[in-house]
Amino acid sequence: MKTTEYFKYTRQRADRSEIKDTWIDHVIVHSETTEVQSDGRIRKWAKIDEVDKYLRVILLEEGNT
Repeated sequence: MKTTEYFKYTRQRADRSEIKDTWIDHVIVHSETTEVQSDGRIRKWAKIDEVDKYLRVILLEEGNT
């Protein structure tokens, strides 16, 4: 999984540290909703059954990072 420096920084926050890489991969592959932001970034959402919550993942315009 390719990430940005901003992603690495925010993963250190207490409210983000519990997010598993497998959940992020799940959202990217099995998104329930996808939107393209005005800046070209791609927002994807999917439910994470393990915690009964939805996770949003934002990808850069190229769709991999």
